[in-house]
Amino acid sequence: KGDLAGVTTTSGLPYKIPGRVGDSPIIGAGLYVDNQVGAAGSTGRGEANLKNLSCFLVVEFMRQGKSPTDACLEVCQRIADHTKLSYLLKKEGLPNFNVKFYAVNKKGEYGGGAILNGGKMWVYDATGQHLVDFPGLFKV
Repeated sequence: KGDLAGVTTTSGLPYKIPGRVGDSPIIGAGLYVDNQVGAAGSTGRGEANLKNLSCFLVVEFMRQGKSPTDACLEVCQRIADHTKLSYLLKKEGLPNFNVKFYAVNKKGEYGGGAILNGGKMWVYDATGQHLVDFPGLFKV
């Protein structure tokens, strides 16, 4: 039927504060699906996703016509721009953490993006299973 769905899980933050809620259960932060547009999920620093509603933004950028990869990288840039606390920055001013995104649009186009160094994701489509590389915003 062409319907989209999404699922995510978390290992959680080591040594977390009791009662901390990560991004996975917050719709729009660690996962978001709009059946008319696409779906996005992520891995990495959940607090960055919570502050930016990152997966919601990936889907909204796809709604505006961006490819899944370009939408993911746009959100990576937004997270980097919003990261101001010194303990979250490398000496070069880049985030000292990573967030990686994976996305698919309603047409079945897929892509991903990361703040640092890129990454890989598994994709299963009509031609089989593929390990796909995706770009990073910054190379470190």
